[in-house]
Amino acid sequence: MPMTRAQVLDLYYMDARCKLIEIAAFLDRVDRGTGEADFRLDAFRDAMQHLAGGEPRRAEEVLRSLSDPTEVPVDKAPGKGAVGAWPGRGA
Repeated sequence: MPMTRAQVLDLYYMDARCKLIEIAAFLDRVDRGTGEADFRLDAFRDAMQHLAGGEPRRAEEVLRSLSDPTEVPVDKAPGKGAVGAWPGRGA
């Protein structure tokens, strides 16, 4: 049986509130930084747009917006590890 909205809020609100404040602090630090940002900031801001709407499946849409949609594997990775966003999104 699904939880009521009040039950979900009781269980998860404070954790979500904390994460929201952490995101705001992260963006404040980025804004105070010098130099140019790269594709990750654009991807992050684009992903946040999915949070504002009331559409279902926000988590899926955020994940898809940060993921590489290509289906053909690359021969060699351009770096040593994942960076959390696909650089080709805006290209």
